[in-house]
Amino acid sequence: QVQLVESGGGLVQPGGSLRLSCAASGFTFSSYAMNWYRQAPGKERELVARISSTGSSTNYVDSVKGRFTISRDNAKATVYLQMNRLKPEDTAVYYCNTQRLITQTNYWGQGTQVTVSS
Repeated sequence: QVQLVESGGGLVQPGGSLRLSCAASGFTFSSYAMNWYRQAPGKERELVARISSTGSSTNYVDSVKGRFTISRDNAKATVYLQMNRLKPEDTAVYYCNTQRLITQTNYWGQGTQVTVSS
């Protein structure tokens, strides 16, 4: 079955950096786009970044453009989110996601907490 396991979250000061990782298993990783979402307390879950199956195409929500970078290593079945110049408003639980449009199925990891605070 599809499994997504995030790691790399933590507490960081404003202006700092973190790198999130998501290890995938149970499907042909190199065939599917991957996404990072986040959910802050009291807010809806939002799509932060998306990367195509080959890694040739990426998309970001406006609030993180120029600060976050999504990448993937298909040989390791892992997707990353490099987060630089972090702000307090980036505080959220970050989730790895993959979608199957034909079956309308979303697969989620357990999430990793990112807290940006001085």
